[in-house]
Amino acid sequence: MMDFEPSTIFSLVDKGLRRNTSGVALSSKRNGKWTGTTIKDFNDRVTYCTLGLYETGIRKGDRIALHAPNSTEWMVCDLAILSLGAINVPIYTTQPAEQITYILENSDAKVYIVSDDEMFQNVKPLIKTIEPLNAIVSIYGTSHRKLKTYDSILQKGRAKYESDPNLFDTLKSEVQPDDLASIIYTSGTTGIPKGVMLTHNNIASNIQASYEKAPFSPDKDQNLRILSFLPLSHIFERMLDYMFMSMGYPVYYIASVDEIAEDIKTIKPHFFGTVPRLLEKLYAKFKAKSREASGIKKAIGIWGLNLADTYDVENKPSGLKAIKFKLANKFVYSKLREALGGNLIGMISGGAALSVKMMNFYNGIGLYCGQGYGLTETSPVITASTPGDLRAGSVGTSLKNVKVKIADDEEILTKGPNVMKGYFKMPEETAEVFTDDGWFMTGDIGRLDEDGHLYITDRKKDLFKLSTGKYVAPQNIENRLIDSMLIEQAGVIGSSKPYCIALIVPSFEFIAKKVQNGGITRDELNSNTEVRYLLQKEVDNVNRKLSKWEQIKKFIIINEPMTIESGELTPTMKLKRKIVFDKYQPQIEETYGQEKKEA
Repeated sequence: MMDFEPSTIFSLVDKGLRRNTSGVALSSKRNGKWTGTTIKDFNDRVTYCTLGLYETGIRKGDRIALHAPNSTEWMVCDLAILSLGAINVPIYTTQPAEQITYILENSDAKVYIVSDDEMFQNVKPLIKTIEPLNAIVSIYGTSHRKLKTYDSILQKGRAKYESDPNLFDTLKSEVQPDDLASIIYTSGTTGIPKGVMLTHNNIASNIQASYEKAPFSPDKDQNLRILSFLPLSHIFERMLDYMFMSMGYPVYYIASVDEIAEDIKTIKPHFFGTVPRLLEKLYAKFKAKSREASGIKKAIGIWGLNLADTYDVENKPSGLKAIKFKLANKFVYSKLREALGGNLIGMISGGAALSVKMMNFYNGIGLYCGQGYGLTETSPVITASTPGDLRAGSVGTSLKNVKVKIADDEEILTKGPNVMKGYFKMPEETAEVFTDDGWFMTGDIGRLDEDGHLYITDRKKDLFKLSTGKYVAPQNIENRLIDSMLIEQAGVIGSSKPYCIALIVPSFEFIAKKVQNGGITRDELNSNTEVRYLLQKEVDNVNRKLSKWEQIKKFIIINEPMTIESGELTPTMKLKRKIVFDKYQPQIEETYGQEKKEA
């Protein structure tokens, strides 16, 4: 196992900023305009923000909640909190007001930093009674007299720096690697949020061990640009951005994922972290564009994309097939890469399972597409792919300072310096997720191959048993279903039932094009017989690859997508099964009951 010198997060970032040759520390898009921040200005703002919070009464060990979208200011506030020895409690921008109030109360937050009045408005009626909260700071200004502003904190800090220029370094020197850096509340798929306690070294050890998994090296690749759009409130993007900054690369924060196509062309990034859903949407757009072309251009485009679908990361093309890929690269794939900025080396996917189809396709068009696996509790990376060692369907091999083993019941267990200190104020829940000999129980089911590549089978809690006694792993089936361009989301159920059924959200854009005469609305999806026929064909294709007891016998069409805002998905896009199944319980019971009527 590789050992790294215990470290604080900000010390790694400081080293990276010193080796950054781009002149830009971070850049953010706001109100349609990109604004870059120089390394000097960034360091000054972190210094002033640290001292401004100190002057507000914050001391080492205090908790500060940070509730804002990705931006340079988010990272300034974060590193200021850490430099002070305080603890960052990040909050998702999509979390409901009741959960935000719970987090503020449970964490005993002394300061609540919010992006603007619009975000503050929903929480305002609920936070008046939170006693430890003694200051609210708005990053982008406020109309509320009682709120402080980010600029006023910086001004206060600058004045403090001018009167006591050594205080900033003194405060940083008192922060130790084993000190808490963050409490991240996992919304989870059930139950109340749990505050995951991560130390500086939990995250710093994960940063350092992840260097070797990147498809580039700062020693060889100096001037790379990193795109960031996954929420910094989640540890996956946050750790990635620390890592990129510590490697000396500038990070560019987009304002909205809906603008990513435009932003990619502007920034021309070399790498980004992603979730499978974005890759699936890009894939669908590539396919749609090829069909919208005409003549020889259409024929070549469809041929090239279909060829990419046959790529196998474990068996590179040779002979005639290799020649076909060279031709496709020249006439098709090069244009796809140009549409993604022209500089893109690749991406790493996390948060949910990346299908074999997506991994093969993106590598097939000449972009490295790897996959990582981990949890908030593991800071987060346990395993990750590397460019020279891809296995389709695998989440890669473990980091060199992380151990992985499979328990007798096939649960994935792990040990390492990245594993959390515990759940905040929850000693019993903490004890429940560790074995007697100190292994963290991930809750995921998986297997290791002979070379140490990990494959995730399912979530332990998601496995269910049919009334026939057969066990079903629903995620595997769901991933196969959403591989179809016509299916956007899927949930498979069947616990204590004789067979499986699926809840299916059709991909409206592509279904509408398939339906004869067009003109269909979302409200008509469930009642349209042609839609049901098209989806049945996709279900039949999936069923042919499944064991008999896993096959989907019936399905329910859901007109509207499942979202974070509706409470059906976690912030990391995982299905909240109980909430979804409770919501559609009448339709589920009616679907199972049809068999009795038909009998």
